[in-house]
Amino acid sequence: MDYKRLNDTLKSLTEGVPYRIANLANASALLYEALDNINWAGFYLLERENLLVLGPFQGKTACIEIPVGKGVCGTAVAENRILRVDNVHEFPGHIACDSASRSEIVLPVRKDGKIIGVLDIESPLFDRFSKEDEEGLAAFVDVLENCGLA
Repeated sequence: MDYKRLNDTLKSLTEGVPYRIANLANASALLYEALDNINWAGFYLLERENLLVLGPFQGKTACIEIPVGKGVCGTAVAENRILRVDNVHEFPGHIACDSASRSEIVLPVRKDGKIIGVLDIESPLFDRFSKEDEEGLAAFVDVLENCGLA
């Protein structure tokens, strides 16, 4: 995957655009079109201190609420770190919104240093996400964070 090109495309889509939902919607569509072997790409937004709520995404319908500390998304927020899970069935407390998902990567999204949500990408393949994906997607999130998410 050419993450530099992907991230440059995201930058051109979001630069100067002051609308958070529009930027996240375009970001999820861009990922869904660009990444092979994924079945879901989108965002959960921290609406209250302990609750992630479904945001813009591409893929099948999804869980609406995820408590912080639960599932891969909630754990990524609670631990303030990227989580790359090779087999979601082995992740304690995994929330199965789509039974076809086998692996997942979740990256916190921040504004002014505080987590405001997560980028969640799922795949029907085990071991789908590599260290290269993690680094490229971390740069993707950096682009979003620098576009002025409100």
